[in-house]
Amino acid sequence: MNFNELASLVAIALTVIGSAPYIAAIHKRTVKPHFFSWVIWSVTTGVVSIAQLSAEGGVGAWPTMVSAIATFYVAGLSWFLRSDISITRLDFGFLIASFAALPVWFFTSDPLWSVVILTIVDVLGFGPTLRKAYSHPYEESLQFYVLFTIRSFLSVLALETFNLTTVLFPAAMVVSCFIGSALLWWRRKTLAEVLAAKERS
Repeated sequence: MNFNELASLVAIALTVIGSAPYIAAIHKRTVKPHFFSWVIWSVTTGVVSIAQLSAEGGVGAWPTMVSAIATFYVAGLSWFLRSDISITRLDFGFLIASFAALPVWFFTSDPLWSVVILTIVDVLGFGPTLRKAYSHPYEESLQFYVLFTIRSFLSVLALETFNLTTVLFPAAMVVSCFIGSALLWWRRKTLAEVLAAKERS
């Protein structure tokens, strides 16, 4: 087993380790993912995994494919369990901006432009979740986003061919998941300090 295969397998394992408790928490209603975000992510992750394979990403595309399957499941689960389908005008703005880019992807035959457009769409998908994480930080899983930051980084390391087409999407996920983790940590810390101050007063 070479380094790429090992990094890919570890990334897949982290996908499962991160997704399983997250899905279980959705069933228990302790985590309430935002439906719009997961719909966007399920579409983009699935298409990018195909683009990575066509660009000779090799085993480095496997974690993205596994993540796509998990993402589709979470999107469906968040709808059927009505986890968080509260929609604001800002959320609709993110959704419209996201899907407005898809026709451009459909009409281009260049894998690079496909990945660029889909990465932009996927990053926009974080909009509703970041808004929700700020308002309700305990309705999202900090552990999940930390694990997916690491998983996305390993996905980059696992790539057999390094070019903008194969690297852009997982690299953007590293940054996005890190920002999500930092926001959740900061908001929870801030709310805990406010609560402690109220108890002392």
